[in-house]
Amino acid sequence: MAFTVPPPRTAPEDGCASWYEGVLGWTVAGGPPAQLVTGTRFDVLELPSDAGAELLRRPVATGPVALMGRRMRFLVAAGSAEELPGLLDWLEWGGVALDLTALGAGGRITAPVPPGRAAGGSPRGAAVWLRPPEQGCEALLPALPGPGQGGVGLRPGAAAPDLVRLVAAAATECHRARLRRRTPVRGQPLAFS
Repeated sequence: MAFTVPPPRTAPEDGCASWYEGVLGWTVAGGPPAQLVTGTRFDVLELPSDAGAELLRRPVATGPVALMGRRMRFLVAAGSAEELPGLLDWLEWGGVALDLTALGAGGRITAPVPPGRAAGGSPRGAAVWLRPPEQGCEALLPALPGPGQGGVGLRPGAAAPDLVRLVAAAATECHRARLRRRTPVRGQPLAFS
């Protein structure tokens, strides 16, 4: 008696790519796994996951946040990646090794499994959403507000996600995480404690 082997299942990436393109209107390239293209709808601030976890505990407004392995990715307004070096200099973090990077035009990140879809069978370290995106979320991503603006599309007096505050907090947490990774002398407080 001969057994036939069923054809391989279609990769869940097919549904993943169509969700990002159809529901969010984001550009998807390559795959599997599907890659989200940065620089058109959003840019990404990327930092170590330990620093990112501390940043999420702070009262700083963020947009969607993804985790990929040991890196956390914070979605910010398109064009923000170009601002990061100057912003870090302005915040007096220039020249400090922070392990804080940005992806803008021409960059790609691995697309996490869309919210509400089973991630069962995903390999260890696969990208996942910690704070998933919603349709139209680009209008609320942290950005540099224009002169006299609280944020595009927000009612007067509404608190807009602020790229300056997010980058300042991210830089601080990246620096603290770097110091924590060093083996401190027991009982000795860190300089910023």
